[in-house]
Amino acid sequence: MRAVVYNGPRDVAVQDVQDAKLEKPTDVLVRITSTNICGSDLHMYEGRTDFPQGGVFGHENLGQVAEVGDAVDRVRVGDWVAIPFNIGCGFCRNCERGLSAFCLTTADRSVVPNMAGAAYGFADMGPYRGGQADLLRVPYGDYNCLKLPPDAEERQNDYVMLADIFPTGWHATELAGLRPGESIVIYGAGPVGLMAAHAAMIKGACMVMVVDRHPDRLRLAGSIGALPIDDSKGSPVDQVMELTNGIGADRGCECVGYQAHEPDGQEHPNMTMNNLVRSVKFTGGIGVVGVYVPQDPAPQDPLYKQGEIVFDYGLFWFKGQHIGTGQCNVKAYNRQLRDLISTGRAKPSFIVSHELPLGQAPNAYQHFDARDDGWTKVVLKPAA
Repeated sequence: MRAVVYNGPRDVAVQDVQDAKLEKPTDVLVRITSTNICGSDLHMYEGRTDFPQGGVFGHENLGQVAEVGDAVDRVRVGDWVAIPFNIGCGFCRNCERGLSAFCLTTADRSVVPNMAGAAYGFADMGPYRGGQADLLRVPYGDYNCLKLPPDAEERQNDYVMLADIFPTGWHATELAGLRPGESIVIYGAGPVGLMAAHAAMIKGACMVMVVDRHPDRLRLAGSIGALPIDDSKGSPVDQVMELTNGIGADRGCECVGYQAHEPDGQEHPNMTMNNLVRSVKFTGGIGVVGVYVPQDPAPQDPLYKQGEIVFDYGLFWFKGQHIGTGQCNVKAYNRQLRDLISTGRAKPSFIVSHELPLGQAPNAYQHFDARDDGWTKVVLKPAA
């Protein structure tokens, strides 16, 4: 089968690899028809993780079931399914508590002895190949495959967002503690930040502010009723304080991660975290879904080589704020978000800028990595 293979920093290629196949009776084999390039993929694409050469990218996947194992009794051949990027078992202590991002069964402890959690095509998250390919093996398929409504084939660009970024954006607002009628500031107008804004609008936030500097992304934020804040034109903290009468936002979301940088490109992995502490009011809540890693093999900030940042903890403590962090437990949200899509209440496909055949993945990665104007979200179509 064809797959997007990582050959080294900023070097991916579509190559023939061994076909994915059923390995256990609980497996499901999915023929991938839509698979997204995610901002998280760029950390690996740029060589800022220890993703192995020869590994296959792709953790935002949707397709049609091609084959099921003998122990699978809920999913059927022909079903259209969205596949959470987390690989959970459904029965360990964490999965039973709804924490499927921290599954104890599927974790690869050869890398980290006390590891919890696994994902497709993701650094340090197990040996599982990604779905930017023709086929994907889904372990514990009954648990991990979300069956989709009859309109799935026609609305793939909406439903494929259920694999990661729509639940992750929703999760950011949950971690922050957003309630109807509250204000929220979101740092980062990439796909996840835009999904957090979309979630906040659906949840009834009274004001949704989105901080970024890319005009195309800020336009998309404005298109759903959010207030765009361009941090290249002045302090984003000052702009938030002005919009909130000097009080600060009730809630804040970090949707950038450890490669946060100034408009001139200088990285400061603590930049958005500290800006949030200053932008959010006393007793406010902050949700962090931007990726931070235990170590960075190519850091611009020497301290972050070991995954450490200089954090304004004194101000954070003094303001009585709280922070929620971590990868999204997709299974905790994907059913209800699917139903929001199917009834027309949510339309996450508004961020899609490009639908491309799988063979154009290398070119798409180059444009998306460069943040070229208009390249906000790429959906690859292996069947095209």
